[in-house]
Amino acid sequence: MPVRRYVLLDRDGTIIQEKNYLASAEDVELIPGAAAGLRALREAGYGLIVITNQSGIARGYFNEQTLSEIHASLEAKLGAEGVQLDAILYCPHAPEDNCDCRKPRTGLMERAAKMFGFNPKDAVVIGDKACDIELGKRCGAYTILVRSGYGREHEERGVEADHVCDDLPAAAARAIQL
Repeated sequence: MPVRRYVLLDRDGTIIQEKNYLASAEDVELIPGAAAGLRALREAGYGLIVITNQSGIARGYFNEQTLSEIHASLEAKLGAEGVQLDAILYCPHAPEDNCDCRKPRTGLMERAAKMFGFNPKDAVVIGDKACDIELGKRCGAYTILVRSGYGREHEERGVEADHVCDDLPAAAARAIQL
């Protein structure tokens, strides 16, 4: 039996609107088309895991309970669109904490791979920032930079993903072709 493939996705600027330290479940807003892109990936047999840096916790902007409420809101909004995530994994540390889980370090990817039994080299990483693409490159995954969120700025700075797409639906279409 073949091993299920996984797509690891950034949260802010990729699935939901970038809000700069989103600190309220009421402010969760899906990017137009994001649910359709995720649904297409799911229908193609991909597992869906969100991996996100959330240094707002370390900085004192919000706590883990608030983050849990934000993620529950995200899952409810996606659920209403017929999308279920396999997991949401996050790094609560600040950059200066020098942890292994903050993207572009590979701790969250390794944790996801262990939880779901996949090889990171068989995964696809989709995100809007250099750290997302670098994480994918470090793990040997196929990388897709989306121009939503900060993606266009990172593209202009020369981030070299395997593929660049305007948004999550286009990224999903590309991943499905792999």
